[in-house]
Amino acid sequence: MGQRDEARERRHERIRRTLQGTAVRPRLAVFRSAKHIYAQVVDDAAGKTLAHASSCEKEVRAMRPGAKKRDVSTAVGKLVAKRCLEKGVKAVAFDRGGYRYHGRVAALAKGAREGGLQF
Repeated sequence: MGQRDEARERRHERIRRTLQGTAVRPRLAVFRSAKHIYAQVVDDAAGKTLAHASSCEKEVRAMRPGAKKRDVSTAVGKLVAKRCLEKGVKAVAFDRGGYRYHGRVAALAKGAREGGLQF
């Protein structure tokens, strides 16, 4: 692990000290790699993942060839929001995973809000 990854892990640990996902308001966790972006909605109290979406899925990959990473992130946000609403989850706590709230992470959050999630 490089210095940048270690710094991000430390930031994420700091965020997680105060941010807990509950059954009423689960945590929307984001992981960003160089090529893909992943989002999952987690109930930390029960230790369960309620919904998830990523840029690796067929629904999102269909738009992938010409799309920018930021547009793909918005689509992932909308997809995870759709899956949450199907399970009855309307409000989440956004866990940016130690990344800056900028670019693809902000685009995913914007897509989730457009999809109907509140945070």
